Amino acid sequence: MAIEFNHTIVYARDKRFSAEFLARILGLPAPTAMWSFITVALEHGVALDFASAQGDISPQHYAFLVSEEDFNGILARISAEEIPYWADPGRTRPQQINHNDGGRGVYFKDPDGHLLEAITRPYGSGAA
Repeated sequence: MAIEFNHTIVYARDKRFSAEFLARILGLPAPTAMWSFITVALEHGVALDFASAQGDISPQHYAFLVSEEDFNGILARISAEEIPYWADPGRTRPQQINHNDGGRGVYFKDPDGHLLEAITRPYGSGAA
């Protein structure tokens, strides 16, 4: 039997605001309410279910494999909203993208400090 990733919960101070931020930056359809969550739907039935959190939120990392065309739109929306971005997870190369594995990648934070990443090639798939 094949095992597929289905969903995860993303904690946020304002679940609707954070879900709408992610959907807007990634160019996805508007999030929808499901039970107590605000859900951002991704390809292959995968969902990010945003939930309200009280107190401190431990930042997580979420990476998204995107097409070259989608990357162009994502980077344009990040730039238009003046969101700081980096070429690396250590955030030592500000306002740059990377070209790992012959693709392009960018890191940026969401409103709750989660480190988001958009890449056009999976790591280990091509040139260094």
